Amino acid sequence: MPTKNGAGRGSGSTATTNPPGNQTPNTPDVDESEIARLKVDELRSRLRARGVAGTADMQKADLVKALVKSLTDRSGPSSSSSGGGVRKGPQTSKSIKYAQEVTSVDDEPERPGRSLVTTDHEVIRRWAEARKGVPTTVDGTEHDGHAGVLRFDFPSNGREQRLREISWEEWFRTFDERRLNFIYQEERSDGKQSNFFRLESPDREDG
Repeated sequence: MPTKNGAGRGSGSTATTNPPGNQTPNTPDVDESEIARLKVDELRSRLRARGVAGTADMQKADLVKALVKSLTDRSGPSSSSSGGGVRKGPQTSKSIKYAQEVTSVDDEPERPGRSLVTTDHEVIRRWAEARKGVPTTVDGTEHDGHAGVLRFDFPSNGREQRLREISWEEWFRTFDERRLNFIYQEERSDGKQSNFFRLESPDREDG
């Protein structure tokens, strides 16, 4: 998600200062060259995270096309799988009620330091990747073969031993199964990049 000072633009895939010439028309955040450099497993993982099925037998060229289509087609599977809308329930917190709702990577914070909330997979992934965050679960909290408490591990904070890296697919599957909301900031009130985030469930008080 672009911000005023350029923070949050990811690891290069969403930078707009010097956009590459092969960006998909009308979708400057989609860089086909960047997508084409992804490994087959990563392409399949991203497609599954966006709700696209039937990728097991697809070749890389087809996977690239499918991911580009998924990212550019707002009415496609990604809309139904992770539409960005806030999840509400009996335990919906004041933090969620007063946060600015973000439903796509095109949404920008109203001001620096604004509390934001989303369930959109691409928004969350780009936010984490912009900070070199790695999807993880807290070791020892897993149950029934499923990921436990979800976290991101940021290298700037030093790697935490208790965090175990998992795939984006597993992270988002757990995120959706538990009906979590992602509360976060793009920037602090002083305009500097913020790593703040919290996961909350509207159905129970733990995230």
